[in-house]
Amino acid sequence: MNPIVKLKYSEIKSKLNNGSLTSKEIVSAYIERIKTLDAKILGFLEFNPEKILKQAEESDKRRKDGNPKSEFDGIPIGIKDNICIEGEITSCASKILENFRSPYDATVIQKLKSKGFVLFPRTNMDEFAMGSSTENSAFQTTKNPFDTTRIPGGSSGGSAAVVAAQMLPVSLGSDTGGSIRQPASLCGIWGLKPTYGRVSRYGLVAYASSLDQIGPFSNDMEGISDIFEVLNGLDPKDQTTSLTNPYLSSSLQRQDWNGKKIGIMKDSDVNFSEAVNKRYKEVLNTLEAAGAKLVPLDFSLFKYAIPVYYLIATAECSSNLSRFDGIRYGLRKEGSGKLEDLYNESRTSGFGSEVKRRILLGTFSLSSGYYDAYYGKAQKARVMIQNKYNEFFKDVDVILQPTSPTTAFKLGEKTKDPIQMYLADVLTTSANLAGVPAISCPAGLDENGLPIGLQLTSAHFNESSLLGFAKALSEIPICKIELPDNIN
Repeated sequence: MNPIVKLKYSEIKSKLNNGSLTSKEIVSAYIERIKTLDAKILGFLEFNPEKILKQAEESDKRRKDGNPKSEFDGIPIGIKDNICIEGEITSCASKILENFRSPYDATVIQKLKSKGFVLFPRTNMDEFAMGSSTENSAFQTTKNPFDTTRIPGGSSGGSAAVVAAQMLPVSLGSDTGGSIRQPASLCGIWGLKPTYGRVSRYGLVAYASSLDQIGPFSNDMEGISDIFEVLNGLDPKDQTTSLTNPYLSSSLQRQDWNGKKIGIMKDSDVNFSEAVNKRYKEVLNTLEAAGAKLVPLDFSLFKYAIPVYYLIATAECSSNLSRFDGIRYGLRKEGSGKLEDLYNESRTSGFGSEVKRRILLGTFSLSSGYYDAYYGKAQKARVMIQNKYNEFFKDVDVILQPTSPTTAFKLGEKTKDPIQMYLADVLTTSANLAGVPAISCPAGLDENGLPIGLQLTSAHFNESSLLGFAKALSEIPICKIELPDNIN
C-alpha cells in the first residue's frame, strides 16, 4: 500500500505546497488504490485515469512555472454523480440519464477548477439522491469499507466510501435529508451540510429544491474547512444563495468547551443502538468534565420531522422530475407513436422503484383536494421546526446528538420496508427542514469495528463556530478512527 494514500488531507496540501510531493505522485497513488480496491467497494460509476492524470500534470506544470492557481492546486477530489461537469456524464445513478453528458459546469465545479483541484468523477449514489443506503443506484451497490457486507449510507454513499477506503482524501456530496451526514457517520469520516443558501445549487440535479445543499466529505477537519471555503458564497445563478459574509478557512479556531452551553437530547422516541447510546453518553461526560454545561432540549416536536420531510421532499421531487419525459434529453422509449405512451414508457423504463414511489407520493400530496391537507400542513409544521431551532440557539452554543440511530446495517436489511429505511434519517432531516448547518464527526468504533458518528448543529450561517466545535470534538481520544487499510 502506497503510504501517500494514508495521508490526511491537510498533509497532502502541505506536501504539495512545500514541494515534497507532486500532484502526479499523489494522484497516481490514489489511481492505483482505486484500481486495486474499487471492485470491492464499487464507489465509482466511472473512472478515467488518463483524464485525471492529465489534470495532475497540468497542475504540476503550473507549480513548476511558479503560477499555481491556489494553495489547493493539484489536490484530488471526488464528485457525486448528480453534480454537472461539462462534457462528463451526469446520470444521477439513473437509467433515464445513463448517457446524458452535461453541457456546462455546476458553480461548485467552476470554483474547484478555478483553484486547480483534480476532479475524480463520478461517485455512486442512490438514484436521484433518493435513498439512505446507496442500494437504489440503477447500476451498482456501494459497500462500506469497514465491512463490505454493510451499506455505506446514502444517498452520497459513493462519495463517503471512497474517502473512507482511502481512495481519495476529500469528495463532494449533496444533502437533502441527511445524505452527507449519515454516510459520513457510517463510514467514519467528516461530512458537512452547510446552511441552506451558503453553497450554490446551480448545476446540482434537483431532488427537492428547498432542501438540497452541496457539501464536502473529508478524512480530516481541515479538508471540510478548506473545501467549504472554496464552495461557499453568493452566486447570481442561484437566487437562494445568500449575501452573508463568505466563510474563510482561516477562521477555523478550535472551540474551548469550558463554559460553553451544549444542547443535548432530553427525551427521545428514537431507538438508538446500545453502542451509539453508550458512546454519546461517554462523549457528553467528557465535555462536562472539560467545563461544558449540558442543556437538555425538548425534541418532542421533531418526531414529526420524518413525515414533514417526506411530504415536502416528495412533492418537490414530483415537480422537479417531471422534466424527464423522454422528449428533450435522456432515455427515450418509442412505442405506439402516441405522446402519452412516450411519456409513460420512457419514465417507466428510466426510473427505479424508489424514485417512482416518491413521485407518486408527491403527486398525490399536491393533487386537488389534498394539497392543503398534506403539503400545506407540512409547510406549516416546517415553520414550527424552524422556530424551535431558533429558540434552541438562544439558549445554547451548539447542539450535539448522534448522527444515525445505529451503525451501518446489512445490505438488503431494510430494502423491503421503506418506512424503516426512511427512519434511518430520523436525526438528520430536521436540519434540512430548518436550513441550519450540521456536521457529522467520527466518534470511534463499536464492538464490531463499525464507525459511530456524532452530529453538531448550529444556528444559521454560524459555520465558523460549528467547525470550531467539530475540531475540538475530533481531539477527544475516544472519537478517533483509523480508516481501514485492507478491505475484504
